[in-house]
Amino acid sequence: MAGRLTGETALITGGGRGFGRAIALGLAAEGANVAVCARTKKQVKAVAKEVQALGVRALPIEGDVTKRKDVEHIVEATETTLGPVSIMINNAGVPGPFGPISEVDPDVWWDAQKIHVLAPFRFMHAVLPGMQERGHGAIINVASRGGLMLQPGLPGYCVGKASEIRLSELAGREVDGTGVAVFSIQPGDAHTGMSDATVNDPDAQKHLPGMVEVVKHWMENADSQAAFDRCAEMCVDLASGKYHALSGKYLEPSYDLDRMLAELQPWDERNPVMLGGAQSVVLPGKDS
Repeated sequence: MAGRLTGETALITGGGRGFGRAIALGLAAEGANVAVCARTKKQVKAVAKEVQALGVRALPIEGDVTKRKDVEHIVEATETTLGPVSIMINNAGVPGPFGPISEVDPDVWWDAQKIHVLAPFRFMHAVLPGMQERGHGAIINVASRGGLMLQPGLPGYCVGKASEIRLSELAGREVDGTGVAVFSIQPGDAHTGMSDATVNDPDAQKHLPGMVEVVKHWMENADSQAAFDRCAEMCVDLASGKYHALSGKYLEPSYDLDRMLAELQPWDERNPVMLGGAQSVVLPGKDS
């Protein structure tokens, strides 16, 4: 089959359902071979079968994305079976814990940070050297508007996603000029396993009743399939290389990427504008 991503190898975490599944199918429809990773064997095997039905190769892999040995195995198995990873999608996530900092279990909070921050870091650490050596690749970290919010009672998600956005900005700057790009994205609003977990969580109901009602509303009214399709299309666009100049930015499906590309200002070391909107600090040189 011919497509914008023919010959590429994609690796997707959290790929067994929801947005991960949609992204896997979107990339496959454009010709990419896809490794689907999650903790549930049944889910990844089902998605891999759907990927293969689109005429490309697929690899279902079980694994814990927070563990070094599992990440090493996942990447090695993908590259042995499908070829060097050129598209990395870090999609695995959890919604909780819910509640104020004074009440949530610190160990549960830390487990959330492992999934949102440590896991993407581990995968980027694993695939970036090969991408940079080949001068080709894209990494998409699935973040959230939660990373831009200050929502009391949501310390795991807000901190984790904010860190993921900043990690993507930093990585995007580090790979500038190498042919590799790193993005963070808001996938959209859809009825997923994470939304079910949120509205059914007793702590979410207790501490965040307003948020639970909002989530219930869009679960009942949102066009989930349309949201999945928009997210998948955005990931295909970003993986294609067309928007590599936006590397480091946080993006949403509703953003006009062509306009952003046209209005993008070049990096200036003396008057820096960090991709993604944050300002960097330039230390004085020896002659300053």
